[in-house]
Amino acid sequence: MAQLEQIAAPGSEWWRSAVIYQIYPRSFADASGDGIGDLPGITSRLDALKDLGVDAIWLSPFMTSPQRDAGYDVADYRDVDPLFGTLADFDEMLAQAHARGIRVIVDLVPNHSSDQHVWFQEALRAAPGSPERARYIFRDGRGTNGELPPNNWESVFGGGMWERITEPDGTPGQWYLHIFDVTQPDFDWTNEEVREEFRSVLRFWLDRGVDGFRVDVAHGMVKEEGLPDYTPVADADSMGGGEENVPYWGQVGVHDIYRDWHEVLAEYDGDRALCGEAWLPTLKQTALWVRPDEMHQTFNFPYLMTKWDAKALGRVIRESLEEFGAVGAPSTWVLSNHDVVRHSTRLALTADNPQGEGIGPNTPDKPDTATGLARGRAATTLMLALPGSAYLYQGEELGLPEAMEIPDEFRQDPTWFRTDHERYGRDGCRVPLPWEADAVAFGFNDTGASWLPQPAEWADYARDVEEGDETSTLSLYKQLLAARRKHGFGSGSLVWEDAGADAVAFRRGDVHVVANLGTKPVALPADATVILRSQPFDGTALPVDTAVWYTTA
Repeated sequence: MAQLEQIAAPGSEWWRSAVIYQIYPRSFADASGDGIGDLPGITSRLDALKDLGVDAIWLSPFMTSPQRDAGYDVADYRDVDPLFGTLADFDEMLAQAHARGIRVIVDLVPNHSSDQHVWFQEALRAAPGSPERARYIFRDGRGTNGELPPNNWESVFGGGMWERITEPDGTPGQWYLHIFDVTQPDFDWTNEEVREEFRSVLRFWLDRGVDGFRVDVAHGMVKEEGLPDYTPVADADSMGGGEENVPYWGQVGVHDIYRDWHEVLAEYDGDRALCGEAWLPTLKQTALWVRPDEMHQTFNFPYLMTKWDAKALGRVIRESLEEFGAVGAPSTWVLSNHDVVRHSTRLALTADNPQGEGIGPNTPDKPDTATGLARGRAATTLMLALPGSAYLYQGEELGLPEAMEIPDEFRQDPTWFRTDHERYGRDGCRVPLPWEADAVAFGFNDTGASWLPQPAEWADYARDVEEGDETSTLSLYKQLLAARRKHGFGSGSLVWEDAGADAVAFRRGDVHVVANLGTKPVALPADATVILRSQPFDGTALPVDTAVWYTTA
């Protein structure tokens, strides 16, 4: 398969400074017209991504799945779900991306499979204590007749984390663990057969030419021995980002898995990379996942979850550079993804919004759209000046807000159902993209079908509308990415500067970067020459919720 350049000198690998664009396949572009995006749709829009200026794309799951959790319930790790196309379509997409100098990272879901996976179906037919059951976490129940779950753990999606099965003879049987939906049983990663299976899966996709893997729930694959009872802190982040010593998050044994995977990737040329989705309480703990013999990147969720506050933002940037630098890894920077409220809305929220909770029609104190967009543009202008690798989520380059008014009958996130409609979940950040303002489905396809309804006001955010507007968010992103590459901002270091208590300010070479997170304008030097600004202004005083790159004489 087509592959980009060979291994770089240590310290200059592509993933250290890359801008990586996350594609949520079902919502990016739909070539078949069935209302769900697909691989040929992605291929048809690659020129738009080359024009944007990204270095790589990351595809959320497209492997065979019953789609109970939008593909994060995998039934076959070595094939493409017919919703998205075929392996031939994947190979064509990969080749076309590589031909444009765009690398491809695929999502891998190793914590759990679908309950339709052949292994789990074999486990249901097998006896307790069998090799088939040993691939998953099956346990006898508590109580007189095993009628109580093995412990008190609560699912991330709501409800209990255990499901009791009916044995082949019709009697009530053992329980299996599922951190997420009941249709997503957790693998037992103490089992060598599981470990060998995933080595094989890695090689299957590496042999096809992929440039790396984003690893889903990378901190959840090993559970504390004995599976002790545990009650989460009230209102805690459901993915474990705010708590210490959670028995199913961040266990020490997970690191051995990634050391093993690191060796598998090292068998291939081209600097293949692992990036982990690991929600951990501190950046010091997060950095442990990217020590030299483990993963290459891990998402900087503390940065993503930081509120619009200058002191807090400056602190998390400093700590990120210090902790990741201490283990010889680049920091990553990310503001939006498929699991959180889009940052052009989230940064204007006045109330706490834990990961996965979402916002919807009945959310009180909905954020102001204009404030959210201004802060979103400023946050990105600041982020893309930081050293390390940056992740963008599809649609943020258009300034898309969270879709807050999705009618209840269209919602599909398991969180919505498992919490009895208490939490809206993640549908609002997953609505299909608008490409052309005057086309059906805004150009997502040519039939008008859409798996989630697109807000009518998204016509104003359509790519063809923004393409011709020098003040658009799309234009800003293009300028930022071009300038970032020109100035080499993906590597190197920064020098902190003082622009007041309500601003974040630093220098990259001869370029000064300032973001105003306060309530009053911030004065700029009289000899400042503006290179880029997140919002128009006269160049002398930086308005609130605005960021700028400038030089001085």
